[in-house]
Amino acid sequence: MMDETAIFTAAEATEAEALAYLHEVHMDPDTAVTEIPDAIARSPDTKSPARWAYERLILYIQNFEEKLDNEHEVAMGFVGGEAGILRIEGLGYFDPDLVTFYGTDATGARTQLIQHVTQLSVMLRALPKRAMDAAPRRIGFRLARGLAPSAEAGDAPPPATG
Repeated sequence: MMDETAIFTAAEATEAEALAYLHEVHMDPDTAVTEIPDAIARSPDTKSPARWAYERLILYIQNFEEKLDNEHEVAMGFVGGEAGILRIEGLGYFDPDLVTFYGTDATGARTQLIQHVTQLSVMLRALPKRAMDAAPRRIGFRLARGLAPSAEAGDAPPPATG
């Protein structure tokens, strides 16, 4: 984020404009403000809409999970449809414009939702963890590990797996 009172060189101003920007205000002054990891902030204009949406969803999921206690896991509610609530077990994208969510619904049935980035509207929810699980599962941290670029692949995301 650029400090509007500071003086920048043309190169610094150009670089700052090319980076992602996030602004948040919370009622509780002790609420941590979301920080954008370098892997997400780099070159937003060179990413497909699907990858851009995917990376920001990961950031939001991870931040949501950080605030959960050990009795809850993250789920998504989908706005404007009959999809209901999905316990998040995976997230992906298909360039240039599709994002997909994998998980289980309220009945435990395997579920996959595929959405165009222009239709994306989700609500993160805390659901009680499954009684059989010893610890809550945190998908956000696992997804975030995949954002780090590998040395041999440059800035490319990891290859798709089954």
